[in-house]
Amino acid sequence: MSAMKIKKGDTVRIIAGKDKGKEGKILAVNVKDSTVIVENANMVTKHTKPSAANQNGGIVTKESPLHISNVMLLVDGNPYRVGFQIKDGKKVRVAKKAGEIVKTID
Repeated sequence: MSAMKIKKGDTVRIIAGKDKGKEGKILAVNVKDSTVIVENANMVTKHTKPSAANQNGGIVTKESPLHISNVMLLVDGNPYRVGFQIKDGKKVRVAKKAGEIVKTID
């Protein structure tokens, strides 16, 4: 399995689907399914039963996962494809067209 090019906390733009053009922060990344959850995007309604945590139950809206291919990383407000390079002995993410280093990987 290859390394994920999008990380939790990154700002992304949605490039396909019902929320195309929206921007938001990554809340969670699921490596196994190659999906991400973007803040305030791909909202769905969910019917919940009453439980100890939610006494009344009812209808709640929450974010649903998007496939990682439907989002692009934003660097300085512009969407870029991301690649990896070795710089000074460390593996770093690089915005392909701009050539800028995005963030180092620990």
